[in-house]
Amino acid sequence: MKAEFVKEEGNPTGNGDPDTWADYIVEQDYDGYSDENHETWKLLFDRQSEIVKNRACDEFFKGQESLGIDNSGIPNFDKVNEKLSASTGFEILPVAGLIPNLPFFKMLSMRKFPAGNFIRKKEQLDYIEEPDVFHDVFGHVPMLSDPVFADYVEKFGHGGLRANGFNMIDQLARLYWYTVEFGLMKTAEGLRIYGAGILSSPGETVFSLENPSPNRIGFDLKRVMQTNYRVDDYQQTYFVIESFAKLFALATQDFAPFYEEMKADPKLYSLTDMLDSDKVLTHGTQDYAKSRDAEKA
Repeated sequence: MKAEFVKEEGNPTGNGDPDTWADYIVEQDYDGYSDENHETWKLLFDRQSEIVKNRACDEFFKGQESLGIDNSGIPNFDKVNEKLSASTGFEILPVAGLIPNLPFFKMLSMRKFPAGNFIRKKEQLDYIEEPDVFHDVFGHVPMLSDPVFADYVEKFGHGGLRANGFNMIDQLARLYWYTVEFGLMKTAEGLRIYGAGILSSPGETVFSLENPSPNRIGFDLKRVMQTNYRVDDYQQTYFVIESFAKLFALATQDFAPFYEEMKADPKLYSLTDMLDSDKVLTHGTQDYAKSRDAEKA
């Protein structure tokens, strides 16, 4: 599992000033990557490409192909952006690490996506705390070539800036987490992955779809914004959308009434809560989470 740009409560990066977004942009320094860096990309790419077969959504594979993201080495952002900008108007911009919430939202609202310019070491193939170039470019960027999903991400950016005025940043963080990072889609071929946090994780790719442990619940906007999540392990609940069009339609709603409801009743559902109103696809056993918690006890 990878760290996210938008942190849960107590975000150590703070909210920041949206007008400072450009201060976080650095050079990709493509010529500075070593042969070992490119080899690490190839190892990660080849392994994960096999695992996501028949598990990722079609839009992911189409995006990879159209943008030329392959195993030949760490992608050059400038070259990727030529194709990405032409398809959806998005561009990826290199950053050195996590950035505060509001500059992040501002970037998304401008169709700019911050991507780590560094790559993990070979001993970190399975896990790295901060999102690196593999998580961001392998996991996120192909999805940004889909017009409807790109519209959703831009809309999320505008919504994040507005949420700050309602003191609802944490609620938007959960929406981002359960869609852009850890979202599942119901298709005619079965459940498929579109969330980058899953797509870039070999273990969670299989776990999210095939393990009996987690809950899988039909997407409900308010429910998602009131549900906690795990930052240190596989998720215990996944929310399933039916299409990007429906996800975008939900995101175009006026969130103000939801915010007022949550202020009046600020409940936060646990990782395992199941509600009578939930559309349950899988009522998970939670065996994995219980075993991991026992190990930590």
